[in-house]
Amino acid sequence: MQIAGSIALVTGANRGIGRHFTRQLLERGATKVYATARHPERIDVPGVEKLRLDITDPRSAEDAAAAASDVTLLINNAGISTWTNLVTGDLSKIRSEMDTHFYGTLSMVRAFAPVLAGNGGGGILNVLSALSWFSYDGTNAYGAAKAAEWSLTNGIRIELAGQGTLVTGLHLGSADTDMSAGYDGDKVDPAAVVRAALDGVEAGKLEVVADEWSANVKASLAADPSAFYTVTAN
Repeated sequence: MQIAGSIALVTGANRGIGRHFTRQLLERGATKVYATARHPERIDVPGVEKLRLDITDPRSAEDAAAAASDVTLLINNAGISTWTNLVTGDLSKIRSEMDTHFYGTLSMVRAFAPVLAGNGGGGILNVLSALSWFSYDGTNAYGAAKAAEWSLTNGIRIELAGQGTLVTGLHLGSADTDMSAGYDGDKVDPAAVVRAALDGVEAGKLEVVADEWSANVKASLAADPSAFYTVTAN
């Protein structure tokens, strides 16, 4: 699908990668961009239509679909990171990760699938992570939720193929945003990630691997996991 002339909705548009999505969609000629957040007053990109949305509330997702019934491109970007492990971590934080990344994304897809079908098929872009494919001590709740969201992305791609909806998964390492402020390693430019993602959507790609780290992690899946985890431990 083409970005120019599209009508897009971006979740988590008030900061980070979501903010870059709204700006680049407008720059590429999207006819309309719905920028959503739990606190839409914090959205500061001019030229967007702001909507209040909490993706963890299915009714809120349904209300957004009713208000934005002309959408042709859904970008599921909203996310959290609680920096929580699974065995000893706070269960409420673990559930919050899953409620956001898996159930929240699913609620958005279920609400907007009929909208996209009615508008010719359109596309869905799910912002995933290299952590969909590996685990890192201290962020295992996030990794488990992103792995579930990756599986969700593959599943809905099959289910929505009949209505002509392109479903694209975006994988990236740590981006230089507020969410990764506590991480000291290398960080990718979020603007570059968004450019790669939108290029991928326009090219009809099912998956966009936005940086070298994510590509290396994906390549490691075909090997014995001991090799990858020995390297990352060092």
